[in-house]
Amino acid sequence: MEEKGYTLDGTVDLSGRPVLSSTTGKWKACIFILANQTFERFAYFGVGANLVIYMTSELHKEMVSSVTSVNNWSGTAWITPVLGAYIADSYLGRFWTITFALLINATGMVLLVLTATLECFKPTCKNEICKASTSQLTLFYLSIYTIALGSGMLKPNLSTFGADQFDDFRPEERVLKVSFFNWWSFNTACGTLAATVFLVYIQERFGWGLGYGVSAIGFLLGAVTFFTGVPIYRHKSRKGESHAKEFFRVPIVAFRNRKVHLPSNPSELHEFALEHYIAAGRRQIYHTPRFRLLDKAAIKARKTDASNPPCTVTQVETNKVVLGMIGIWLLTIIPSNFWAVEVTMFVKQGTTMERNLGPNFQIPAASLWSFVVVTILICLPIYDFYFVPFMRRRTGHHRGLKMLHRIAIGFSIQVLAAAVMYGVEIRRMAVIREKDVTGAEVVPMSIFWLLPQHVLLGLANTFLMGGLLEFFYDQSPEQMKVLGTAFYTSTVAAGKYSNSFLVSILDNFSRKISGKSWLGNNLNDTHIDYYYALLFVISALNLWLFVWAQRRYIYKKENETEVNGIEILKAEETESHVGKA
Repeated sequence: MEEKGYTLDGTVDLSGRPVLSSTTGKWKACIFILANQTFERFAYFGVGANLVIYMTSELHKEMVSSVTSVNNWSGTAWITPVLGAYIADSYLGRFWTITFALLINATGMVLLVLTATLECFKPTCKNEICKASTSQLTLFYLSIYTIALGSGMLKPNLSTFGADQFDDFRPEERVLKVSFFNWWSFNTACGTLAATVFLVYIQERFGWGLGYGVSAIGFLLGAVTFFTGVPIYRHKSRKGESHAKEFFRVPIVAFRNRKVHLPSNPSELHEFALEHYIAAGRRQIYHTPRFRLLDKAAIKARKTDASNPPCTVTQVETNKVVLGMIGIWLLTIIPSNFWAVEVTMFVKQGTTMERNLGPNFQIPAASLWSFVVVTILICLPIYDFYFVPFMRRRTGHHRGLKMLHRIAIGFSIQVLAAAVMYGVEIRRMAVIREKDVTGAEVVPMSIFWLLPQHVLLGLANTFLMGGLLEFFYDQSPEQMKVLGTAFYTSTVAAGKYSNSFLVSILDNFSRKISGKSWLGNNLNDTHIDYYYALLFVISALNLWLFVWAQRRYIYKKENETEVNGIEILKAEETESHVGKA
């Protein structure tokens, strides 16, 4: 196939026919995918960036209830990628799952525009007491959770579909894939920036209906752009067994063989010849010493049972890879809390401070989040064009830094940001006391005091957004790439849910010991400094655990075998001192 100019990784067109390498995929296809990501993030954050303000000002919900609701909604948008991954890997494939997700998302956007525009769906006020009815809240939650479902199903499939446009068997395209994840993060930041600067201003100045309407139009433009690239997209062919069945069979067989002794030499374990993986369009994964109990699933049976053969080393290693990623995933939950704080606490904190720029313009509190995004937009090209080549020369590693090292740097910057967050809040409280601020008066302190923590978190995200996505994509088994990407999105979901849990715990604890909430509606009479201090402590402890874990992590080693039988070993350079994970 190579002589005819076809791709070497077995990708096909939408009809299942082999595709030419010269006319499909690569950056010319990714332009449409990245453009859709920009528009989709514009629409999503046009809804989410200011949602806590919409709930407190338009739906008249309390602060803690609004923060919890936003976190739960956002968490749903980041956990439903697991559903999208399962549907894509088991049934529809990536392209058709993306199409289905776009339709669901569009339905939610239309419903949200209706709830914010039509008077019958808005809360009514009596004697200056405003309250949304059950039917109004039901339609509102139906609209935003429909968006969460569609957006969630889209996330892992769109990024994985973009990575599929690069042929791993061609060295020049494999290098391009490393940059793809950085530019994916860059385009995500572009859409987010446009939403936090442009849409939140429209919402607060001209109305929520218009603001959400512009979000919907942006989403429509993204969908049209994506489908424009259909003729040149590459699609991974879906061959072989049910991967879910294959995955769950390993621990069952290992348990069945629990009393059987493992051979001293791993080469005596059951494995197919290399030609089997070439014919199946799959990759062979090498044996590793971690989770040795699972190796018992690959012990060769003394009596051949065609209906129940032993598992192969590759099947066993697939389970080991996933278990190893779960260990890293657990250590990303605490750092993911910062993504929840950026769009909840930071926004409410900003509303208490001076926001005027001149006599006629007031900065929307949610717009300050744009500095997180601007920092990412500035730092990501520097990282890709200068930092990575520099580190390649220093380390000899094709990524410049190992993936987990990059993530550890991001976590370290987050810990520094938490310390700054605590310090700024201590300063804000001091100003309240010095100026004798009462009630919900504006604190005579510029909102730009919040700028350093936004910039630091933007710098942290430069390392984390692309680093986490690349790690979970790269380390996931070849036939489970979408599920691997869903690991990344579910870290954000776990952070959102854990943040809701943290807020609720602090709220209940503070009410019991002081009679009022430290996280009440009036931030001038609360103690979010305690919240920031707690976040600093648990983040620092989590960083220490992550550094310990990443030094012991064993990266996946697999054959990337070309169709002509030439064997290429693909593996992250493994630490010389790694032990059992």
